[in-house]
Amino acid sequence: MPGLARSRSARAFTLIELLVVISIIGILIALLLPAVQAAREAARRAQCVNNLKQMGLALHNYEGIHQALPSGYVSLVDATGTELGPGWGWSAMVLPQIEQTNVFSAVNFSISIEAAGNQTARLVTIAGFHCPSDRVMPSWPAVDRDLLTGAAIREICRLAPSNYVGMNGVSEPGPDGEGLLFRNSRVAYRDITDGLSQTIAIGERSHLLGPASWAGAVTGALLYDDDGDHIGTATVETAPGMVLGHAGEGAGPGANRSEPNQFYSLHAGRGVNFLFADGHVAFLKAAMNYKTYKALSTRGGGEVISGDY
Repeated sequence: MPGLARSRSARAFTLIELLVVISIIGILIALLLPAVQAAREAARRAQCVNNLKQMGLALHNYEGIHQALPSGYVSLVDATGTELGPGWGWSAMVLPQIEQTNVFSAVNFSISIEAAGNQTARLVTIAGFHCPSDRVMPSWPAVDRDLLTGAAIREICRLAPSNYVGMNGVSEPGPDGEGLLFRNSRVAYRDITDGLSQTIAIGERSHLLGPASWAGAVTGALLYDDDGDHIGTATVETAPGMVLGHAGEGAGPGANRSEPNQFYSLHAGRGVNFLFADGHVAFLKAAMNYKTYKALSTRGGGEVISGDY
C-alpha cells in the first residue's frame, strides 16, 4: 500500500504545472477571442445587409403596385410652413411588403403617430428594422426640446425604434429633397435619371448617433444627441430626421462629426451599409470621396460616378 500512495502522488499536478496550464489556456483564449468576435460581427453585418435587401424588394414591390415609391413621410402643412402631421413614414407604408400586414392593419394612418389610437401599433418591435450590431431599447421617447439648447421640454410619445432611414438627399430632411424619400414625395424609378445603381435609397443609423423609428416623423419632436458618447455633434434637428437622413454636412457616412439626422453604424471599418435603388447593398466608408457620397445621395444631379465607391 505505501507504494500505491507514492504512485498516486507522482501522477498529481504540482502547483507550478497547474499555473502553467492555466496560463496556456488564458493565452489560447486571448488568441481565439478576437477571431470569435470577428466572426460574430461578420454574421451581424450579413444580417444587416439582408435586412436592407428585403427593404429593397419591398420598395420595388410597392413601386410596382403604386407606380411610385412611398413618401418619405406624410404631413399636411399650414400657411406658415408648420407641419401638422400625421407624420407616417416610408417604412410604415411598406409594412405589407415585408410581411407585416397585421401591424399595417393596426395603424390608423388618418390620425397622427402620437395619437392615443396608435399607441399599440407604434410600439410594435419589428426585427427587420433592427441592425443586430446596434444596441437599441424596445422603445424610445419622441421629445419636444428647446431649439437652442436641446433641453427636453416634454415627452410627446414613445415608439418602437429602427436603424434604417431613407435618403432625403443633400438638404436637411423635410420638403423637396434631392433624394428618393422626402415629405409627401412620389418619386418613381423612371424619375431617377442618375441611374438606380448610383442612387442611395436607405441607409443605417445607430441610435448612438441619433434615434429613428419605423413609424415616421412625430410632429413637433426634435432630435438631439444628448447621451454623452461624443459620437454626434450637439445639434438640434427636426422630426423628419426620425425617418430620413441626409449627406449634406461635409461628413462622410459613419464619421464621428455627423449630426443626429445623418448616417452611422457600429460595423467594423468605420462606414455604413446603404441600399441602392436597384436593390444592391454597399458598405460606404467614412473616408470615401465626399463629392461622390453627395452625388450618390441625389436622384438627378447628373454627376459622373466611378463604379468603385
